[in-house]
Amino acid sequence: MKPAPIFAVLLVLLCAGSFFAASCHKKSAPPPNGEDPDWPKDSVRVVVQQGISRPWEILWGPDDHIWMTERGGKVSRVDPKTGELKPLLTIPEVVANGEGGLLGMVLHPSFTQQPFVYLVYNYGNPYREKVVRYRYENNTLASPATIIENIPAAGIHNGSRLLISGDKLFITTGDAAASGNAQLTTSLSGKVLRLNLDGSVPADNPIPGNPLWSYGHRNPQGLVMVNNTLYAAEHGAGIEDEVNIIEKQRNYGWPTVEGPCNTGSETAFCTANNVREPIWSTGGSTFALCGLDYYNHERIPQWKNSLLVTSLKNTTLYQLQLSADGKTVTGSKTYFTGKFGRLRDVCVSPNGRVYICTDESPGKIIEVSKPE
Repeated sequence: MKPAPIFAVLLVLLCAGSFFAASCHKKSAPPPNGEDPDWPKDSVRVVVQQGISRPWEILWGPDDHIWMTERGGKVSRVDPKTGELKPLLTIPEVVANGEGGLLGMVLHPSFTQQPFVYLVYNYGNPYREKVVRYRYENNTLASPATIIENIPAAGIHNGSRLLISGDKLFITTGDAAASGNAQLTTSLSGKVLRLNLDGSVPADNPIPGNPLWSYGHRNPQGLVMVNNTLYAAEHGAGIEDEVNIIEKQRNYGWPTVEGPCNTGSETAFCTANNVREPIWSTGGSTFALCGLDYYNHERIPQWKNSLLVTSLKNTTLYQLQLSADGKTVTGSKTYFTGKFGRLRDVCVSPNGRVYICTDESPGKIIEVSKPE
């Protein structure tokens, strides 16, 4: 056999190198602006409008899907481009009584190495609340492990949003229709709780052996961490929904204080009890503030450095512009009032698209690429 000409050998080697280099990439490189050229171009579009009932939590997963809970007990993944629903699990223990059911969810921050999903839901008789950690495997959730249980629950005021910051899990709980318990440090009701990811109590919590981080809350249903500042959105009673900065061992006043410390009795209580006033409140009415996320993307430049808050009663998305240090709200604007119904939760994708879910049956998921 004659040896191949040297140029032919080089050509084969070059082609082989090109093939192996190309085969190392699971998908083609994204365009320079990070956009998918086939993504729908609507400024606002309904991604899902059937097949879901009372969605409660939506969050952006590392698989570029929206992860969603429904109060009836279902956990699903949603393709944000097509709206395809991919069910993961229905939890038979969930009891959806009144406002209760399957509520908040958070994914482990190192999900690809530790594929854990934390869920909070109401169960049992007497009615209670628990946080359970599942493992995501084989397109389902398995190996449930209870993180905390026996949190008081009721048909109203159950919280409950979950957030992981570093190696700590934060849990919001409502007063479970017993307002006085919000001031009792021995009760798990009306609190922001803080645990290690295995459910143990951190050594630096305010009270040894106690999950309590802050207290005096009525019904906090929004939670987000921004630049080491923890923000919460909370339902008021007849007045004063609040957006608060959550600080260690601070009292947030309920049931004595609603909103700012602006009456004689409130001022006295605030002074005596280390009450932290809200950075924003709704004044003489309530909007039923709920889901909360932070926006800081060039896609919608007028929303940069803002908190986005959904409301149930007012069917409105609120944009709260933050000061440079994040300590105050410098302005607010409203969007979509009355257009989609009761707005339960909001999340932001890495590409700056905003997703909103509605507290309805059937529920909807709406994508916002640019406010109308």
